[in-house]
Amino acid sequence: MSLTPAPPGATGTVHVGRQAVYDRAREIVGYELLFRRDAAAVTATERGSDATSQVIITSITEIGLGALVGDRRCFLNLTRDFLVGDLPLPFGPDQMVLEVLEALHIDDELVRGVERLVDKGYVIALDDFVCGQGYERLLGLASLVKIDVLEADTADVLAAVTACRRFPHLRLVAERLETDEHVRFAMDAGFDYFQGYALGRPEVVSVAALAPPRLRGIELLGLLVDNNLPASQLTSLIISDAALSVRMLAAANADALGLPVQISSVQEAILLLGGARLRDWTALMLASDSLAGAAPKQHSGAAIGRARRCQKLAERLGVPAESAFAVGLISAVAETLDEPAAVLAPRLSLSDELTEALVHGTGPLGELLSLVTAYEATDPPAA
Repeated sequence: MSLTPAPPGATGTVHVGRQAVYDRAREIVGYELLFRRDAAAVTATERGSDATSQVIITSITEIGLGALVGDRRCFLNLTRDFLVGDLPLPFGPDQMVLEVLEALHIDDELVRGVERLVDKGYVIALDDFVCGQGYERLLGLASLVKIDVLEADTADVLAAVTACRRFPHLRLVAERLETDEHVRFAMDAGFDYFQGYALGRPEVVSVAALAPPRLRGIELLGLLVDNNLPASQLTSLIISDAALSVRMLAAANADALGLPVQISSVQEAILLLGGARLRDWTALMLASDSLAGAAPKQHSGAAIGRARRCQKLAERLGVPAESAFAVGLISAVAETLDEPAAVLAPRLSLSDELTEALVHGTGPLGELLSLVTAYEATDPPAA
């Protein structure tokens, strides 16, 4: 399913899979969004942080949630990085259902991360729930539980249903229903929602993409670190690049942000999104675009991971955390561009403090970056 032809200047085509979720009347109540590398892909080849980042960027800023899911719920698989806050969620809770993947290790840090998301109003779903694997700790926080009917033994499915029914607020989703018999079983077992090939196969939605130039994204991130920066300067940078303008307007207009008005200009988008939300979108877009063709070890999770490490260390050392985040991210992206940060930084509209840290490694930010990169290189004396 292709929504638009490729416009002039498009850098390629992006793809997102979607599979419907139905209620007992077989009405569609939502769509699960799935990573797809190409239009012919039947299944996802990746389920990691990179895949999630690509789904978020493509769904909201390239295609638009309105075109993908309308006013229905949007189910999005999240890895641990997003759940514990190491990677940003640059959208609000409206319409979104955050799925906790089944392979994650449930520990105190993850539980605290899910608690924070629930406190912010996000709806949590547990994917592929099976009794006895530690996910019972999240049953009180989740609103939805997805149970695999295809692979599991019937007795195990019924045991999972019984365990979940001890929490009256939970709604159950039967997934991987591949035959009419599966559907009848799930109906009889009392499931609330249903998903699988017997009801509807995934489809791939494809659109032409306009990715902003990498350097423009890095420059925007550097400007966003300065909380006193005039909105007019941000606007000038964003509107100087068509792709960046389109993405920011799409992000601001997305229903998932829960904003009370529709945005009709870049200026309004900047004002209503605010600096923190703009930083999250810019960081995720920058890492996702810049690292899409990089080696497997140089992925968006690694880049934002360095930025988060710099940010957390800065908070302990009394160094500006937002500036530390920017230094970490820019240095990581520079590596993937095969261009030293010392060469890249002078070409950007960065503050003197950021430039000195990236070019000379001096000042509190430079020393902090050296500590983090030494830690990544497992250099105990330097660390």
